[in-house]
Amino acid sequence: MKSHPCAPLRAAVFAGLFGLLGTAAHAFGDDTRGFYLDGGHARHGEKGDTNSVSVGMTVPWSFNERRPGSPFSSYLDFYISNWHARPLDDGPRNFVQIGAIYTLRYRFGDGASPWFAEGGVGATLMDHVYRTPDRSFSTAFQFTEVLGIGRSFGDNGAHEVSLRVQHVSNGGIKKPNPGETFLRLRYTYHF
Repeated sequence: MKSHPCAPLRAAVFAGLFGLLGTAAHAFGDDTRGFYLDGGHARHGEKGDTNSVSVGMTVPWSFNERRPGSPFSSYLDFYISNWHARPLDDGPRNFVQIGAIYTLRYRFGDGASPWFAEGGVGATLMDHVYRTPDRSFSTAFQFTEVLGIGRSFGDNGAHEVSLRVQHVSNGGIKKPNPGETFLRLRYTYHF
C-alpha cells in the first residue's frame, strides 16, 4: 500500500493538537518575544510538490496600546525560509526567502483561552525567481497573507503549536502570477 507524502505532516498535526486538548489553561504571554520553527507543504501532484522550512522571530508590536484583558494582540513576524521544489530544466531547486508579516491575534474566551486565531499580511523577497515545472513566478518580491489557529501551553503559555495557511504572490505586479499556498505547522517558544 502506497503512503501519501502528506501523511506524516497530517499525523504530526493531529497528534500535536490532540495531545494539547488535556492541558490546563494558563496566563498567556502574548506580549513576549518568541522564536519559532515551522515546516510547510504546497501540493502539486505529479509535477512535484514544494516543501519549506522556516525559522523566525515574533516581536510584539501594535499601532496603539493594548488594553489589559483584551482578546486582541499583534506582532511582527520576521523569518527566513528555504523552499525545496522540483527544478525547471537546469534551474535551482532551493529558494531562500526572507520576509516580514504583521499579524493580528484573537484569543478566544475574552483572552483567557489557550486557543487563538490569527491573520496577517506582509512582504517577502527570494534569492531567485521561483520557477518549477508547473509554477513560474515573474518577480522575486512577493506579498504574503496568513491565516492560522493554534494553542498555547506550558508555564505562562511559553509554548505554542499552530496550523497555518500561507499564500505568497506578487499581487498582480507582473504576469505570470500563479502564487503558491502552503499548509504550515509551527512551534513557537516565547521568552
